[in-house]
Amino acid sequence: MRTPPPTEPFQTQGVATGISVTAAILLLVLAAVSILEGVSAIGKDEIYVTGVSYIYEFDTTTWGWIHLVLGVIGVICALGLMFGTTWGRYAAVGIAALVIVANFLSLPYYPAWSLLIIALSVVVIWAVTTWHPAR
Repeated sequence: MRTPPPTEPFQTQGVATGISVTAAILLLVLAAVSILEGVSAIGKDEIYVTGVSYIYEFDTTTWGWIHLVLGVIGVICALGLMFGTTWGRYAAVGIAALVIVANFLSLPYYPAWSLLIIALSVVVIWAVTTWHPAR
């Protein structure tokens, strides 16, 4: 009698595949919101805390440009991830890591949003690195 193959890796891959598709959509949404966040900071909006003394201190316009550029790159990476390209997977992990660093450094300017984006970026990295489409 033949024993059935273990289902644990397949269940994990099913969850990772579902979350990877969700991660691509999530990365696209986060990138779009990052673009809006960057435009808001460039436009000197009042949502940012100003006058914070911090070792990595930039003005809000500089942070706006950083978030804007990361958002545009994030949109490109999310589209690559949605189409299942290999470069899209690597680029999604790379841009999510850069978004974590940028939001950590801009934490004093908008703490609640930065913590949320860091947490969601960690989910994106987990999902993309766990998913193995060749299996």
